[in-house]
Amino acid sequence: MKRVTFGILALGVVAAVVAGYAFFRNGGDQSKRSGLVRQWILDPKGHSAWSVNAGTRCGDAPFAFPTTGFIGYLWNDRFESDHPHQGIDVFSGTGTGVTPVYAAYDGYLTRLPDWKSTVIIRIPSNPLSRGEQIWTYYTHMADVLGNSTIAPDFPPGTNEMFVKVGTLLGTQGNFSGTPGKPVGVHLHFSIVKDDGSGKFTNETLIANTLDPSPFFGLDLNADSAAESIIHCTP
Repeated sequence: MKRVTFGILALGVVAAVVAGYAFFRNGGDQSKRSGLVRQWILDPKGHSAWSVNAGTRCGDAPFAFPTTGFIGYLWNDRFESDHPHQGIDVFSGTGTGVTPVYAAYDGYLTRLPDWKSTVIIRIPSNPLSRGEQIWTYYTHMADVLGNSTIAPDFPPGTNEMFVKVGTLLGTQGNFSGTPGKPVGVHLHFSIVKDDGSGKFTNETLIANTLDPSPFFGLDLNADSAAESIIHCTP
């Protein structure tokens, strides 16, 4: 009886995880990669070769990969026709609070007082365009109720704290911004433009973000990337 109960619970957990991803809520998902994401969510251990490791640096690309997992959705991916994706989503295949998230590049970290799951790091000089300031944005680092999994070194209100590449920022979570409505365990990472006065722009608009491909030495642009597993040779 216990085995049957466990099996039912396990299936329920998988179903809940799949249902939790906002990308699958309606028929608006137009991403070519959704099939791969579903396969990964249902059986990450069976697809372990799809994973990229935290700290991986592809060739002479300036950014180190910020977390371990499957690179699922890409920059400019389409979930709804009017909502192109502003960054990349990396799916751990683990529970909340398990898979570490690290700084991809040196910079100055800020966490606004009301940010439960997000930090942003100011990079004074874009390594690909010297003199241009950019920001790296990391989110979903909290559980479904909004309990933060950001590292305790960065409490709410942290402002302009210097962090080096590889600094532990927290762990992957599934907080959507609305308690009780999970998005599934993953890291959303984006590169945000400066507004010209030393502040970051609104990350929810793709026009305010940069294609991360040249920063990681990988094709992470949904318009050109192959509908396949994305890897690099460190």
